[in-house]
Amino acid sequence: MADENDKPKQGQINIELDQDVAEGTYSNLAIINHSVSEFVVDFVNIMPGVPKSKVKSRIILTPQHAKRLLKALADNVNRFESAHGEIKDYEQPPMPLNFGPTGQA
Repeated sequence: MADENDKPKQGQINIELDQDVAEGTYSNLAIINHSVSEFVVDFVNIMPGVPKSKVKSRIILTPQHAKRLLKALADNVNRFESAHGEIKDYEQPPMPLNFGPTGQA
């Protein structure tokens, strides 16, 4: 029987996280494309010496949610750098990508 304390309070959302999703998926490349109505973010794991990679996860967002994600990521990066110092962005050689339209990461 559910306890009243388990119920979300008004204005709150009860979000569940199952074990498979909680383990996460590693990605070292994000390819972003957009149309007038949505942003599509493909997350890829590229390994050195392996000529082929697969998209591990695809997230589709409305333009409004994409902008909220941008702001949330910027805020979190700023807080991380305030606590731990600047994140260095090392130059990496360009990787040839041979699938889909050109995107930016």
